[in-house]
Amino acid sequence: MFFCKYITIEKYNLKEFITLHYEIFNSIIMKKIFLLIVVSCFGMSLFAQDIQLPAPQKKGGKPLMEAINQRQSVRTFSDKDLDLQTISNLMWVAYGYNREDKLVIPTAMDKQQFEIYVALKAGVYQYDAKANKLILKVKGDHRKATGKQDYVWNAPVNFIYVVNSEILDSSVECGAIFQNVYLYCSSAGLGSVVRGYFDQAELKKLLNLGEKKKVVLCQTVGYKAG
Repeated sequence: MFFCKYITIEKYNLKEFITLHYEIFNSIIMKKIFLLIVVSCFGMSLFAQDIQLPAPQKKGGKPLMEAINQRQSVRTFSDKDLDLQTISNLMWVAYGYNREDKLVIPTAMDKQQFEIYVALKAGVYQYDAKANKLILKVKGDHRKATGKQDYVWNAPVNFIYVVNSEILDSSVECGAIFQNVYLYCSSAGLGSVVRGYFDQAELKKLLNLGEKKKVVLCQTVGYKAG
């Protein structure tokens, strides 16, 4: 006599037996698949949210003269992601505060008029320096929109530097921003390159910038390929 979980063939003909167990099996599998889909979607929605960054590390690294000596532009990148600590350090050296209400870079009349965006795989974020937080602006991977060069798609981080188009001296402030990022990358063993070849209209639309705002430059950061 054949038994399967206390159900015997004596009670069912063969067709009924197979049908019953197929329905039970199919029900269990479908429930598991549905649960996996729900968990996956929920996890993705959690990931594509604002990101609270860890406090930036303000000590360590290479001596300044050594970092300057090794500063260079890199155009071949690994697709390896940067951890949140490194992203926090990068944001801080670009446009963070090192004194109360005073940025790490000089700004004309202390107006602090730049906005710093960063394109990551999960989305495009705006840096809130006061809260040390990345504010989600656009979900999804839009790194390719930050430049015409092939490597922007491969590198994990692309900065977008935005300012009011009526500001005449923005190039000086932007230069201080991207040089700080260059020097941090030199100190941390990362590669970087600042870029001016991108579609201004496409980026303005992506970021929903007003008429008076413009993208001045973009800057790619990541581990060097090889």
